[in-house]
Amino acid sequence: MPLPVLPTPRAGTMAYGLAAIDNSGRIADRAIIRVLGWGPGTRLHIREASGVIVVRLDRQGVFTVTGQGHLHLPAAVRHWCGLTAGDRVLLAASPADGLLVVHPPAALDAMVVAVHADLLGGGQA
Repeated sequence: MPLPVLPTPRAGTMAYGLAAIDNSGRIADRAIIRVLGWGPGTRLHIREASGVIVVRLDRQGVFTVTGQGHLHLPAAVRHWCGLTAGDRVLLAASPADGLLVVHPPAALDAMVVAVHADLLGGGQA
C-alpha cells in the first residue's frame, strides 16, 4: 500500500483568526491585534485592495486601534468590500510586516472556488 502524503510543515509566521463585523464596523478579535503588537491608539493605514482590506502599521496613519483593542473598519472600506454587520471575515496577520489582511466573504468565495476547481479538475464543488 502506498504511504500517505504528509503535510508540509508550516514555514511562515502568519497568524489567522475569524471574526464578525459588528454594527459599528468593529472587529473585536483582540488575539490578532495582540499578535501584531498593536495596542490601543496604535496608528494604522487602512485601504481596500482587490477586494480585501489591507491594514498596516503607520505612525502617520489616521486610523487607530480603539481603546478596547478593537479594529474599526471605515464605512467606505466596508462598502467597497460589500461588508455588513454580522459578516464573518478571515483575518491573516503578518507580525513581522506589521500587516493585517481582512478577507471578506466574497474574497473567500473566490479563493475557495479557485482551489476547488484546481483540485477537482475544473468542476465546482
